[in-house]
Amino acid sequence: MDPVISAIVRRALLALPATSLGHASAQDFPARSLTWVVPFPPGNIADAASRVIARRMGQALGRYVEVENRPGAGGTIGTETVARAAADGQTLLYGGLGPIAAAPHFFPNLRFDPMRDLTPVHGIGASPCVIIVGRQRPWTTLGELAAAARARSDGLVYASPGVGTVPHLAAEVFQEVANLRLLHVPYVNTTQMLNDVMDGRVDVSWDFPLTAAPQMRDGRLRALAITDFDRVRIASGVPTVAECGFRGAEMRGWAGVFAPARTPSPIVASLAAALRETLLDPMVQEHFNGTGTVLWPDMGTKPFRAFLAEELPRVASIIARARASPR
Repeated sequence: MDPVISAIVRRALLALPATSLGHASAQDFPARSLTWVVPFPPGNIADAASRVIARRMGQALGRYVEVENRPGAGGTIGTETVARAAADGQTLLYGGLGPIAAAPHFFPNLRFDPMRDLTPVHGIGASPCVIIVGRQRPWTTLGELAAAARARSDGLVYASPGVGTVPHLAAEVFQEVANLRLLHVPYVNTTQMLNDVMDGRVDVSWDFPLTAAPQMRDGRLRALAITDFDRVRIASGVPTVAECGFRGAEMRGWAGVFAPARTPSPIVASLAAALRETLLDPMVQEHFNGTGTVLWPDMGTKPFRAFLAEELPRVASIIARARASPR
């Protein structure tokens, strides 16, 4: 090619807007199977929900979506994995309140910024926590638990699925509202956490209804309250924290799908459309119906971004107000 023409072509390509190049790359998307990173271990609510959604989303995209667990450090290890991945839409993150909104306040030396290094794709849904104790514990109400905690100088011990997770924050908010202090023992493995609650190694735990429901049904765990404004279908006999006399201790976790920053907008749009189709699928809705999870099929990229703009400052305020720490 003539050097002058070659130079003109190069300049023309450089002048093209990123969206034009994005449209070209999006035509063949997805070119191969996708990786869906769960920043928590198997057995966690994030893992359980991801496997249902990823399977159906793969059908919508025409490619297999492989779920990969990368737990640790309150979900920040898996989150950083996606933040550092290629911005081609092939690597996705199941991101929630903990690693996206809370982690920057608990882990000041993070090597990534969730909102700078990730792009929101679509919201998934929200779920409250359930406050649970082992059946050998004497407390049958949240008020009795609070009284016991105040009566012990060394306090009671509570477990959570990890520092900065929604159950951790929910427990911290409860302590602020109830004017008491508990000793926090964070776990990485949710199954081990629930086993230790059932065996009496820890006094109480905050977890999601979806993962605690089997043990609640067979009586190995006793549910004292739900951290929502209304009772949930999966545990309709369990009162809300407000019904127990602790209004203000409500806390709902949320989740959504994120891709690496600078992922071309047409690819983000394709992913969002596939996820919306997935969340509207009757079989997917049937799975989540009764788990305490409210799905967000209409929380597309733009409304999800707007939601995060309001949610992140709200979570920062909760953490500061509750004086929450990793302890």
